[in-house]
Amino acid sequence: MTVKGFSLYICLAACSGVAAMAQTPADTVVKPNNLDIGLNIMLHGETRHGGLPRSDDENGVGQQTKNSANFLLERTRLSIDYSRDIIQARVMAQNQAIWGAKGNTTLSLYEAWAKLRYRGAFLQVGRMPLVYDDERILGANDWSMAGKSHDLMRIGYEGHGHKVHALLAYNQNPENINGGSFYKDGAQIYKTMHTLWYHYDLPRIPLGASLLVMNIGMQGGADAGEVRTRYQQLIGAYARFTPKHWEAEASYYRQMGQDEGGITIKAWMMAFKGDYRPTTRYGFTAGYDYLSGDPYFAVPPHGGVGMTRHDVIKGFNPIYGSHHKFYGAMDFFYVTTYVNGFSPGLQNAYLGAYIRPVDRLQLGLKGHYLAMATKLPDVDRTLGYEFEFDLSLQIIRDVKFTAGYTYMKGSKTMAFLKRTSGDGHLHWGWFSLTFSPKIFSFKW
Repeated sequence: MTVKGFSLYICLAACSGVAAMAQTPADTVVKPNNLDIGLNIMLHGETRHGGLPRSDDENGVGQQTKNSANFLLERTRLSIDYSRDIIQARVMAQNQAIWGAKGNTTLSLYEAWAKLRYRGAFLQVGRMPLVYDDERILGANDWSMAGKSHDLMRIGYEGHGHKVHALLAYNQNPENINGGSFYKDGAQIYKTMHTLWYHYDLPRIPLGASLLVMNIGMQGGADAGEVRTRYQQLIGAYARFTPKHWEAEASYYRQMGQDEGGITIKAWMMAFKGDYRPTTRYGFTAGYDYLSGDPYFAVPPHGGVGMTRHDVIKGFNPIYGSHHKFYGAMDFFYVTTYVNGFSPGLQNAYLGAYIRPVDRLQLGLKGHYLAMATKLPDVDRTLGYEFEFDLSLQIIRDVKFTAGYTYMKGSKTMAFLKRTSGDGHLHWGWFSLTFSPKIFSFKW
């Protein structure tokens, strides 16, 4: 080989080495451990004028407030996520408080779980939010500052369009020696929960459907020192169809079994919603919810003393769902209750529209007609009319601003069931500013 040929060989070899290094940079080496730390801070402000507060005066009638109430709330969440091979884990600490309130700071663990996953099968244990389907029955309830999470074990499989989850929960008070397994005033309202959820997405049709079966054990009191757990069941289905420009949802659920007092439950609900989106800039929505109710008062209607014992409970309870999402922004239904927990059910018919005038900004308007599901003697079914305006602005990737205003005209029936007097004109405005940056990410 000549000197000239050897020089050419060295040059080609060096170039090949550089090219090989360029094709296999150090950052393509598999690093099995992943750690992410995220921060979520939400500032939430509200102004309220008017209301239908519950009264405890001797006549059972209270005056509707004429003054506005204004306050600021803050929720801070710090999350740590770890993953390696088949292992995942998350811990999320949460603190919420009203600005300026003394002794109103709450620090807790919102999430704390570990998960093993292998070829579609998984096992997850710890504290976690439950979000299924449209969140009507099981939801994270993120509108609430505290949110909603459960202590349980989740076993399941996901693959080839199929998802099946089994949830198992057992709750107990700490150091509950004298009461044995009696459970009261704990973090959850149930003693045990056994749930099976199955979902299937059709491969060639934009249609998904779910089946939900729940068995919930409740303890309402110890009879003569003997602990009794009574079980109630919920079974139902949810479907979502999303052809081009359209989205349709429908659900149906039945409740049965017994409440914690041993009274038979026979309740049901149905709901359907349709959305039409001709473009990404605007769309329309309409829907109807029906939740069954009890046919008579749990207490006499004019503030008398005594109770009427129900032989059968017909008022449907949407239990652990995100109620704010469905039944009106003012949260008069299934977040707050009527006098002594009376449940006349609910009919909620609504119509709305939204528009995106520019990227990152969406404006929406929705109107509700609200009525009882039950017909009571000498009482009109209409509860009121509610109108909601909201906006959402994505300022940057991890900063979002949302705001809204709601007006409700409550009926005489609404005031009657809430034991209030007043003109029934209710106003509520709110805003939220949310920061959710990922502050640290590391692989090794």
